Amino acid sequence: MLEEKYDFYSPTNLKIHDLDSSLKDHLVVMDSLDMFTKRHSENVANLTGRICEYMHCKSQFTIHCILAGYVHDIGKLFIPKEITNKPGKLTDEEYEIMKTHTTLGYQYCMEDLSLRPYSDGPWYHHEALNGTGYPRGLRKPDIPYSAQIIRVADEYDAIVTKRQYTTHVNISNTLRELIQDAMPSNDIVALDQLKQNERLGKINPKPLRSLFKVVIDDTLYEISCVMNYVNYIEEQIKRLHTVQKYEKKMNSSKKASLQDYYKAGMQLLFQQGENFDNYKQILSEYEHALVVRKDRIDKLYDEIKIIKKLKV
Repeated sequence: MLEEKYDFYSPTNLKIHDLDSSLKDHLVVMDSLDMFTKRHSENVANLTGRICEYMHCKSQFTIHCILAGYVHDIGKLFIPKEITNKPGKLTDEEYEIMKTHTTLGYQYCMEDLSLRPYSDGPWYHHEALNGTGYPRGLRKPDIPYSAQIIRVADEYDAIVTKRQYTTHVNISNTLRELIQDAMPSNDIVALDQLKQNERLGKINPKPLRSLFKVVIDDTLYEISCVMNYVNYIEEQIKRLHTVQKYEKKMNSSKKASLQDYYKAGMQLLFQQGENFDNYKQILSEYEHALVVRKDRIDKLYDEIKIIKKLKV
């Protein structure tokens, strides 16, 4: 059975290496990041660029945001691997070390004249509009707009990665969490006994609304991929139904010549790995796969309806 091919993010994403060839040598250092951080950096850069496009940002600013988003986690190069690659929850001490990747990334970029313009990515991407972020606890007026956009892309991809999404089904749950981070509330939320109580309002709602449009685009892309696979499955089911029809005619034929004729027809229709003994099982698997994929398409369309109703 042909494998279904689908990338969670639309392949229309902007590619880092296409943006500025003069920066290639300076960006090679990103290849030293672990696989997951490198992929996350690429995702954040691509999402950032697409959010900027929906916000109708100027081309030069969009390219700046993409590159700043790409290097936003560059400071993790200097965090011990046992912390960055730890599968479980970090201890308080480990978390404090992890948080230094913002400052370390900023310092690294500032020491490289080519990367210096993009140091706002590492330096500000964990700052929150309400002052609850790090490393400096800045508030909205002091956080560059580029970093406010990057934060939305970073938070979204972090949730997607953590939950190991392979489809956009139920992705609206992730967007609801981002809405909670975007909407200031009169309800006081106790962070813990040692910290001040703060209100929500961590991320900028404007890029978040643009992210909704990006997610809808990617959901439609997933639907198109699944539909292509459904077309393939339906072709295979039709072919195997013909095999099944030939087998019935072969079994009902009394003449050996007709039996050989239909048997030869079946053999011509078999694909690699298929034979007289297993084709019915393969047909059953295709029929099951068709039901699953059609159900997924319905759920994806429902997901788009939900996202369009979300308000921020």
